[in-house]
Amino acid sequence: MYDVGGSGDWLFTPIFIGIIFVIIFIVIIVNLFSGLSQWKKNEESPRLSLPAIVKNKRTNVTRNSHLHEHTNNVHSHGSSTTYFTTFEFESGDRSEFRISGKEFGVLAEGDIGTLTFQGTRYIDFTRKN
Repeated sequence: MYDVGGSGDWLFTPIFIGIIFVIIFIVIIVNLFSGLSQWKKNEESPRLSLPAIVKNKRTNVTRNSHLHEHTNNVHSHGSSTTYFTTFEFESGDRSEFRISGKEFGVLAEGDIGTLTFQGTRYIDFTRKN
């Protein structure tokens, strides 16, 4: 029998490892189906081009680091940045879209123009002269 008396050996039992593997597999499958579902909804949505104003810009930075237990030192292994812009339409409704870093750098809060999108997918923003 396996020792569960506080030594931590139960973490390495085949049953525990199997359960962790199944949980990770289920999470991956759920995320895959969620992404495919959103892609399908976007594909089925009409492509719209509407007058809009850039109302807000924000970033989400995710840092990946690893803690080495033996030395208690944290070693950073990189980061990734996701860019978002909120647009306001003439009706007063607002929508936030994930955009590329290049687009993020070109847009400024207060820019007025035409936003083209399909569902939740940002396609383009053309500034008005």
